[in-house]
Amino acid sequence: MAQSIEYRYDTQLLIERTDKDLDEDEINDYITDNFVGDCLLAVGDEELIKIHYHTNEPWKVLEYCSTLGEIYDIVVEDMDRQARGLKG
Repeated sequence: MAQSIEYRYDTQLLIERTDKDLDEDEINDYITDNFVGDCLLAVGDEELIKIHYHTNEPWKVLEYCSTLGEIYDIVVEDMDRQARGLKG
C-alpha cells in the first residue's frame, strides 16, 4: 500500500521587491502562522526571496506572496503524483 503524503504540493517561487524591502523572517513567520504545511524555506535578502513550502493549499501561499512584490519562477509540483510515478 502506498504511503499517503500529508502535504501534497511542493510550492516554489521567487518574490522580487517592488516598493518596500522584503524581510525573510517576517515572511517565514507569516507563512508558518497562517498556512498549514511543512519544509518551509524562505531565504534571500531585502530585494529577492526564494520560497519553498509543502502545503495542500498552494494558491493561498501564492496569493500572500503576491502582496509582497512581483512573484515569478512559480513551480507547484504534485508530490502525490510523483510518488505514484506519474508526471506533473
